[in-house]
Amino acid sequence: MLSGILLIFLPLVLGYLIPIKKTNIIEFINTQTSRLVLVILALMGLSLAGLDNLSQNLGQILLYTFTFFISISICNLLALPWLDRLWPTPTSHIHKKLPLTKMMLESGKLVGVVTLGLIIGLLLNVDLSWVEQASEHILLLLLFFVGIQLRNSGMTLRQIILNKKGVIIAAVILVTSLLGGIIAALLLGIPINNGLAMASGFGWYSLAGILIGDGLGSVYGGAAFLNELLREMLALIMIPLLINRYPNTAIGYAGATAMDFTLPVIQNCGGIRCVPIAIVSGFILSMLVPILILFFLSL
Repeated sequence: MLSGILLIFLPLVLGYLIPIKKTNIIEFINTQTSRLVLVILALMGLSLAGLDNLSQNLGQILLYTFTFFISISICNLLALPWLDRLWPTPTSHIHKKLPLTKMMLESGKLVGVVTLGLIIGLLLNVDLSWVEQASEHILLLLLFFVGIQLRNSGMTLRQIILNKKGVIIAAVILVTSLLGGIIAALLLGIPINNGLAMASGFGWYSLAGILIGDGLGSVYGGAAFLNELLREMLALIMIPLLINRYPNTAIGYAGATAMDFTLPVIQNCGGIRCVPIAIVSGFILSMLVPILILFFLSL
């Protein structure tokens, strides 16, 4: 784990303080961020290969994954439909062809990178003690880029405050996810703060897996990654099926990905009126992911 929680916050805050006007610089940062994520996920696979009793640890990873996924999903999906009843959102019934296969392949690529790192680590059978330190240094650079991305995402504080529905959806996801994390922690017999950290990914599987893996080890990191990945994949399936009848539920369950990865699906299936709500909700949750995870890990 990094020497202090402030050391992790510092690059995130510094990045957020940097406004960028030039599109080519933003595109460069986006590209480098994607590459850094792949590098860290590969290192995550290597760290898994270095675990003692790997088969037993894999079983523990899957147990943690499904316990958190089921607990958090149930809490989210019990609360979100009430928003649709109390505060309906109008949608468009025009459906377009969706690039779902391409999106699934993108998610699969990230799983493949972790798997490749695991296989390489097992085959090489070399000292992997350097992996943790390398991951920490790359993580600092990644958080700096994430801060820049959040600052230059196009959302202003005024736009966020004025879209009350997006704020409320994000608040419901926040509260119910943390409740699900507490339930999962009690079921698994692990510290509550670890459960709260695990519940604070909101679908951002790459960053959640990296931060939690750095703070709690490879078992937790692998479980966090898979938990959030399952959330995103379920969201991709649920959005076309639910958004016309339960738009708030579909947008909310997408979590942090509602502002980027699942946004095209939300727009194509629900119409343009759903887009501002999704962007605001997703932006708030994206902002909270590193803040909450690092906070709960520091307790």
